[in-house]
Amino acid sequence: MERLIEEIPNFFTYWNIIFLLKAMGVTLLLTLFGCIFGFVFGLILAIIRKSETKIMIPFRILVVLFTEIFRRIPFLVTLLLIFYLFQIFQITDSLFVIALISVCLIATAFIGEIIRSGIESINVEQWDAAKAMNFSYLQILKEVIFPQAWKIILPPAFGFFILFIKDTALASQIGVMELTFAGKVLNNKGFSPVLVFGSILILYFIISFPLDRFGKHMEKKIASGRN
Repeated sequence: MERLIEEIPNFFTYWNIIFLLKAMGVTLLLTLFGCIFGFVFGLILAIIRKSETKIMIPFRILVVLFTEIFRRIPFLVTLLLIFYLFQIFQITDSLFVIALISVCLIATAFIGEIIRSGIESINVEQWDAAKAMNFSYLQILKEVIFPQAWKIILPPAFGFFILFIKDTALASQIGVMELTFAGKVLNNKGFSPVLVFGSILILYFIISFPLDRFGKHMEKKIASGRN
């Protein structure tokens, strides 16, 4: 314990703090882009999947295949697959871009399924009533389905986003300098694992807690809007 206390001034130097903050920024960017792109593309996939027009059948098949495959493949496997595909095709890009593509693929598949489930939770009679009023498919979604479905979609969506923050730690396996990788670097320099990864834990909490609060705020806002 005494050794741990003695290490604190040496650990929290200017350069170590900057190093950890930069790694935190990478983790934050991976999470942010994963959440945004995952939500946008997941929404598009869910809309395509629920479409009933014949012309969309090939696209629905592709969406189902994409969703089912990437929901069942571990994130690390997806990450390594993209990493080696870049090498095979000699695509010279940063490790961050490889990790970003991987997180977006996984987030899109999961969020698309969450949104699809939310859409399907609305009573089919409301679909029929809207069709009887000559609403188009997109009008039905916008005016009837989504106003009711958001309160069902948001809780699991934000729950996934928070879990997703932890999954970004796997990007360290290909050398992306995010929080977990930064922790390994500092630990290899001889600093106490308790001190290093305790600090990493706090930084992960700083990222995830505001997202959790924002999710709960949105849930309450939508719930109050429905009353």
